Amino acid sequence: MARVLGYIASSLDGFIATPDDKLDWLTKYDDVDFGEAAYDKFIASVGTLIMGRTTYDWVLRNAGNWPYGDRRTIVVTSRPLTDVRANVEAWTPGIDALVEHARGLTDGDVWMVGGGGLQMAFLERGALDELALTVVPELIGGGRPLFPPTGFVASPTLVSAKAYGRGTVHLRYRFG
Repeated sequence: MARVLGYIASSLDGFIATPDDKLDWLTKYDDVDFGEAAYDKFIASVGTLIMGRTTYDWVLRNAGNWPYGDRRTIVVTSRPLTDVRANVEAWTPGIDALVEHARGLTDGDVWMVGGGGLQMAFLERGALDELALTVVPELIGGGRPLFPPTGFVASPTLVSAKAYGRGTVHLRYRFG
């Protein structure tokens, strides 16, 4: 059974992007060495990515080259995908069916990429196993929240907390 993981960064005031979907407040920390919590170490365990349509479209607009190589990518959407990359599939049967599908994968962990909306849908179903959250010491004043307010309540268990360079902190939480 695959583990379903979140791996995301947030500003100190709880946002993952500015109101105009910019990440310049985050990318200026690209020089920080996160050791065992680094992206390249995390992505090595991932066999499948799950993202929403908004994240998929943002990556296509902003990343230049497709940054996920040949990993299977599932895009949750109600509209047909345009500019489809290799190993990318649209998912339309709904979140409950996606949770069941993700749990049945056997080729590595599943990463919930991008915004908190889809991660929240998995949390509400008890299907997000862990969240790795890097907090960056920036106040950006607004934008896309880490998690949308849905009324969902949980008390995850802190697995680890470590400070890294330039005031960044990496937190790992386990749910369930």
